[in-house]
Amino acid sequence: MGRRGIKEYRAHEALQLILADRDHEPLSCPSCGHRTIQRTPRRRLTAAWRDPCRHVTLRCGKCGRQAVYVPRNVTQPSDSQLLAR
Repeated sequence: MGRRGIKEYRAHEALQLILADRDHEPLSCPSCGHRTIQRTPRRRLTAAWRDPCRHVTLRCGKCGRQAVYVPRNVTQPSDSQLLAR
């Protein structure tokens, strides 16, 4: 169990699942092997434009484990961008 009683993947399992999601590959649970992974938010172009800083949650429909990550298009400003303000 992870924080607040939420079942989370081990680090290497979460990375495997996140990389598959980012590469738009078919998702399956690295822990139990089940092929029903619920992705929130769903893949829609319009949702990405509305809230680009939103976290992506991947949750297995069978064992309930989950992984959360920030999409790759969200980045921190570099030092030069901070100094320009």
